[in-house]
Amino acid sequence: MIRFPALLPALASAALSVLLSAQAGASDRALPMRFELRHPDPNTCGHQCQPWIAASGAITADTPQVFTNFVQGRDLHDLTVALDSDGGSVLGAIGLGREIRKLDLNTTVGRSVDLSIGDRRAPFAELSPRADCQSMCAFVLLAGVHRMVPPQARVMVHQIWLGDRREDPTAANYSAEDLVLVQHDIGSLAQYTVEMGASIDLLDLSLRIPPWEPMHLLSGNEIKRMHVATDLAPPPAAATVAASPPAAMAPPQLLPSTNAVKPTAISERRWAMVENAGVTKLARRHPLTIEGDEIGSFDLSVACGGSDNYDVSYVERRHALEQYPLPDAVSGVNVSAAGKSAPLKVVSSRRDGARGELVTFATGTVPSALITSFAAIGNHSLMVATSSAGASTGIRLGNTGAMQNLPRLAASCANKALGDRADLSASKIGGLAAAK
Repeated sequence: MIRFPALLPALASAALSVLLSAQAGASDRALPMRFELRHPDPNTCGHQCQPWIAASGAITADTPQVFTNFVQGRDLHDLTVALDSDGGSVLGAIGLGREIRKLDLNTTVGRSVDLSIGDRRAPFAELSPRADCQSMCAFVLLAGVHRMVPPQARVMVHQIWLGDRREDPTAANYSAEDLVLVQHDIGSLAQYTVEMGASIDLLDLSLRIPPWEPMHLLSGNEIKRMHVATDLAPPPAAATVAASPPAAMAPPQLLPSTNAVKPTAISERRWAMVENAGVTKLARRHPLTIEGDEIGSFDLSVACGGSDNYDVSYVERRHALEQYPLPDAVSGVNVSAAGKSAPLKVVSSRRDGARGELVTFATGTVPSALITSFAAIGNHSLMVATSSAGASTGIRLGNTGAMQNLPRLAASCANKALGDRADLSASKIGGLAAAK
């Protein structure tokens, strides 16, 4: 017997509640996955008062055992596991999925929202459909005998990668043992996907999304075609969706600067101090890809600006592929980090007839807080997004080398005379984007 209809009223009614609790939920997602048996309010659920198993948090190697301990002594027959997770361990997800299938449980994507009575927490909850099931969580979802993805929920996938090198994969080193480990996990995941009755196309799609691109949001058609869901949910009522507010961040810490600024060649492996047209900048090159297919490369550089900002330039060379023809022009470039965002102005975007490439120059003034947060000590990312009539791109750059070199750039900026700023004209920055 399928019990999904009993969950639908709860999934449809908790949109406002989950928005109010989004900030607390965001911080909880980093904790190891935990399991709770939740019940709806009997005064409002009528004759469809079916409990569910709330599964929220990061999937770790210990998660299968945590779940096994949770189910001990409980009658969970025909219940649904509601998933809300950013993913995590490959083998942990496979182990958890097999434990869920062993018990013939159902799965869905949903976030449990506590109800309250006055100023007290009630023992009941609502199940909101506004939840995310990311990365390896999507493969845990496959474990349900019956699987439902509400239209308001998001299921997102990407390539599996070594966790300690995911933040800046192009800057990391890899051994033969590392590659063997990744290949082994891919094989295990392929076997598991088929075992759960889903299409191997789901894994194929996941493996096309490199770690520097945003995760791929599965469309309703992909969810149906790849058998991610077995039961179709009704269309949602009209509603507005609010993004979760960013968690509070500690003040960024930069490495102390040194007096020596020694420009080097621009690199794909790290941020470095480069000199171009007599101007010293912090710069990095990166491949430009769409779902793993390389369509060119771009250079991003940071130079002295005003007292509270930096001048940022973006230089891109893009070529066509059969499935990704060249757009007429790139219409927008945006950089973001640590919850802050800044658009760059597209100065020029035109075809280079000799090379058959689209060459784009964009510049802009970016708040120093955005750059400083990105280059702070620790693993941080800078997202570079472009838009055009043909396709949009999103590339995440790690901060390898930035934390060592930004203080040097800042020191050199402090020594510059007021008004002595970098000239970011296309003629001066175009040399950075020479073909590899």
